[in-house]
Amino acid sequence: MIQRWIVIAGEEAGPVSNKMGGIWNVIDAEARTLAKLISSGEIENDIRILVAGPYFPTAGADWNRGKMRVTDISGLEPLSMGGEITTALERLESLGIKSVTGQAVYHDVPVGYILFDTHYYDSCIVRRDAREMTLTNAIKEEAWKLVGLDSLKYERLSNAPEYNHYLCLSYAISELVRVLKSMAEEPAEKYADRAVSEFARSVLPKIRISLHCHEFGVFYALARLKALGQPVRTMATLHATVPGRAAGHRSLEMIARNEKIWPPNTPVSMAALEGLARYADIVTFVGDSTMKEAMLFHDLKGIVIRNGIEVEQDHIDWEKKNRCRARIQKFLSDTLYNLYGGEKIDPENIIPVFTISRIEIENKGYPQLLDALVLQDHLLKHRAMKQRFAEKIRVACFLIAAHGPKQKDRLPQGFPINLTPEILVWEENRLYKMIQEKGLEPWRLVSGNRIVSAILYPQWVGPEDGGLNMRADEIMAGCVAGIFPSQYEPFLLTGLEAGREGTPSIVSRACGFSDALKKIKRLTTGMGGVVVVDNIEQTYNETVLDYALALDYFTWSHVADQIEYRLLCEESFALAKYMDWKEPVMEYYRNLVV
Repeated sequence: MIQRWIVIAGEEAGPVSNKMGGIWNVIDAEARTLAKLISSGEIENDIRILVAGPYFPTAGADWNRGKMRVTDISGLEPLSMGGEITTALERLESLGIKSVTGQAVYHDVPVGYILFDTHYYDSCIVRRDAREMTLTNAIKEEAWKLVGLDSLKYERLSNAPEYNHYLCLSYAISELVRVLKSMAEEPAEKYADRAVSEFARSVLPKIRISLHCHEFGVFYALARLKALGQPVRTMATLHATVPGRAAGHRSLEMIARNEKIWPPNTPVSMAALEGLARYADIVTFVGDSTMKEAMLFHDLKGIVIRNGIEVEQDHIDWEKKNRCRARIQKFLSDTLYNLYGGEKIDPENIIPVFTISRIEIENKGYPQLLDALVLQDHLLKHRAMKQRFAEKIRVACFLIAAHGPKQKDRLPQGFPINLTPEILVWEENRLYKMIQEKGLEPWRLVSGNRIVSAILYPQWVGPEDGGLNMRADEIMAGCVAGIFPSQYEPFLLTGLEAGREGTPSIVSRACGFSDALKKIKRLTTGMGGVVVVDNIEQTYNETVLDYALALDYFTWSHVADQIEYRLLCEESFALAKYMDWKEPVMEYYRNLVV
């Protein structure tokens, strides 16, 4: 008898901790899809699924206190996946490794969650080689001996807390796998007679474990297991590369020139952890650009397994789209009137669009986006000269980007249209000043000085965010279009998330999933439901013009031709359906287990 376990690990591998998107979305989708495939009989039903990652019990427990992440496990049931995992967790606790556990059931298949709190490891005393030391130092010493990680060097760097967290988290995950793996061996080892012991091993259940690590933060886990000689099947998935992130849009030029030197601002400790992917049995990348970066910077080879998205419904929920758009339009109309007075804008004349991302101004293409909004303003004003009803149109583009969540009671009345300086931090201030310099502030919509505006939304969105008070999917559904002008984007899940809501989008050619458009049948003539703008070979001005034309295309289709606009929505939805998670997860499974 064989027990097969798949452990999916990541630095964000816990129930959503009040942040926007990220690796958690991928890990959660993989676990859910595996459960669905087990339930449908498409893969063996003896697979047991565990998700392993960090636990942040309170604000400030995170390695980056500015993120204010708090792990919410209130929706999980108690873990009950057999005696082996219970015994393994008890063994871990005796070694000083505490965990918080839970369980969820998807498609009648249980998925277990093992979450580790690592911030106390600096005060936990253990004994190693007849010496007492903190658990953190014991982990660092072993990492040097096993794989050559120079923690003495890395702990002097500015990102030492982040490095320590990743190393300790990886250690805890690898210990979970190692101890769980040993559960099948220990009953046989109690027999002194070798023949009896071997016979016991042959009849007792065997445990086979596969470990799938997402991103460099947990790559030491698989490297440690291999260095210890543990018979565990391992996979490392890179969603981007650390040197590639440091280079940003310049990474494409470095690949073309075969420039293997890490950019000067590369965090070397993180890159060293990423290089541990070489210990994995198989390495995967979410897109071609990530694979090329990994080959360039780390001499890593592997296969491309793209990301995907969960789309449960068969059709666009038009009622949801209409309801959410009306809610956004009313909010904008009422808030602009309450703050600035003047003639109240008819809600139906307001066209909301959005972008959502981490606040990396250059890499996420915000300069190009703001310039494109200025151009779109002029395009609409020229339309108004010929088509009288066009002069009433107002376009409001939400720029949803924040360094961290903000407390609702500290936000000003009319947020996010009303932004006061004290609530903005770091790059949020810079982005807001860029909006002012371009003359795109939302108050200009009231006077008609601008037809198009940019509304900075520096908050993690949600039902209690103090602004729209809507979930991200509701905002996506309610907006007429999404725009994602990234200069560096290994994949871009947000474009697919918009498509899941039936919202057309504009993406840059640098985005990893843009090639998928070549494989899907077009429903409309012209630009289509997902427009790809060439930001690689074109000049800056050409790129900005194409973004503006695409925005104008979606805006005017919504205003003037609802039949065409609905077809554009259907096409964006079809792309999301085409790129579901089933095939990527099956590919992961075939490489991990079969």
